[in-house]
Amino acid sequence: MEKVRKAVIPAAGLGTRFLPATKAMAKEMLPIVDKPTIQFIVEEALASGIEDILIVTGKAKRPIEDHFDSNIELEQNLREKNKTDLLKIVKETTDINLHFIRQSHPLGLGHAVLQAKAFVGNEPFVVMLGDDLMVDDEPLTKCLIDDYQKTHASTIAVMKIPHEDTDKYGVIDPNGNIGDGLYNVKGFVEKPKVSEAPSDLAIIGRYLLTPEIFDVLETQTPGAGGEIQLTDAIDRLNKTQRVFAHEFKGRRYDVGDKFGFMTTSIEYGLTHPQIKDDLKQYIIDLGKRLEGKTQKTSNKE
Repeated sequence: MEKVRKAVIPAAGLGTRFLPATKAMAKEMLPIVDKPTIQFIVEEALASGIEDILIVTGKAKRPIEDHFDSNIELEQNLREKNKTDLLKIVKETTDINLHFIRQSHPLGLGHAVLQAKAFVGNEPFVVMLGDDLMVDDEPLTKCLIDDYQKTHASTIAVMKIPHEDTDKYGVIDPNGNIGDGLYNVKGFVEKPKVSEAPSDLAIIGRYLLTPEIFDVLETQTPGAGGEIQLTDAIDRLNKTQRVFAHEFKGRRYDVGDKFGFMTTSIEYGLTHPQIKDDLKQYIIDLGKRLEGKTQKTSNKE
């Protein structure tokens, strides 16, 4: 059985929800305190045993490549000033087997994944979306890899969400829980109407796929939003070979919208050794000030 050793990270989106910040800056480089969001994804891949990573980029994404490249001048400056801790942090992002390819036209997630066909070859691989940061005792990507060792089949990460939000996600039509958090799946639906959603189990940005997905993607017609949807291709793949769903029960941080990005930054900051104590005290003080303002408004009414 083939070892899962390759990951694909699509990073070609325009980041329109974060304009004007993303007008000249890659969305994936927006920092959570002091670390770009895409670095969290790369770290999850490495912690899961992934050996080679392909990042699918687009226009204005050069800063991603620069971030993971060596900066000789910076390293020399830190070395001369004996700033060994900072030097270690800088060098941590360079010793990685990273590859890059351009998605010339923004034709959807399925099309972005298709760009990885030559890189992947005839191996199983994982797709990791940068808008979702996962926190649990074990990396979610590793859990999918462990599932593959048992099933030898594609496995998609899902999570229970409020039913009223199902029109924002790809959703599965489950066909029974077979144990260890794995579901048989009858079908996959991209952004269904809330009234027609087959379940509350939404796809959350981690996929383990067999290479046969590329044959499907090459003939996939545009779906929701006029784009080539990966969910639609997975649904077709499920008709010729089994595709399972793995329910994630850890903490998911959605950094794809402004509020999710802010809450992620705050919660990560509360674990950051350099700022956690000051940030905690600031939040406590801010809460008291906001409570005081609420009480004053109430009294006026």
